[in-house]
Amino acid sequence: TRMQSLQPDPKAQYKNVFDGLLKIVHTEGFWRPFRGLNAMVLGAGPAHAMYFSSYEKMKRTLSDAIGQGGNSHLANGIAGGTATLIHDAVMTPAEAVKQRMQMFNSPYKGVLHCIRVVYKTEGIRAFYWSYTTQLTMNVPFQAIHFMTYEFMQEQLNPCRHFNPLSHMLSGALAGATAAAATTPLDVCKTLLNTQENLKLGMLKTKGRHLSGMLNACRMVYKLGGLPAYFKGVQARVIYQMPSTAICWSVYEFFKYFITQRQSQDLPASS
Repeated sequence: TRMQSLQPDPKAQYKNVFDGLLKIVHTEGFWRPFRGLNAMVLGAGPAHAMYFSSYEKMKRTLSDAIGQGGNSHLANGIAGGTATLIHDAVMTPAEAVKQRMQMFNSPYKGVLHCIRVVYKTEGIRAFYWSYTTQLTMNVPFQAIHFMTYEFMQEQLNPCRHFNPLSHMLSGALAGATAAAATTPLDVCKTLLNTQENLKLGMLKTKGRHLSGMLNACRMVYKLGGLPAYFKGVQARVIYQMPSTAICWSVYEFFKYFITQRQSQDLPASS
């Protein structure tokens, strides 16, 4: 969030990801980089439960229809995009709260305080200013993500056995590829979530708030030109690689664990 700020405060300008992290910890305290964690925890549980369950269902249905039951990259991509529609309906408000709390000199004391203030001053729509941009970003992100993951599994783990190393490597590469490709849309999403009111006011935007993906894209270009669309790409890739590696590893472990338990229970029940 800090790296993607288009015209940051002089005290919040960083050379790179690690310089930014060190400065934040040094000047604002050790726990500052963890601001907004509660919002993400509250949203991530139900969002990911619906995300993976809908993905598995769509993948199997489409694979049967398109690839006669075999692995289909098209089915994987469509299933990933569809799962994103459900996931983002839950995660967009959580992301908006998290990013507002992460901005330099954020006025919010905590998650609940942020929710109350934003709702009171900007209304319920403020939590969904970036929803269309989030979908525009995440649908291609997840399509690339799932297609890359399934492709890497074909190369590293063709038998599709539970293999933690292959799941981690495939997940990390899939996350990095998708993150780099969709960074411009993520910059627009950050601008919509944070609004950066001072800078928007200086450019005399119409209305009180910036809304819509096209408006955000135009504003990003006005504020920083073409390079602005790739602000924070390094941070985004560094964030997504371990995130998707952990996510897939944990998911595949529980999928394997539950499947094994079910297969062990079958003889007893019969």
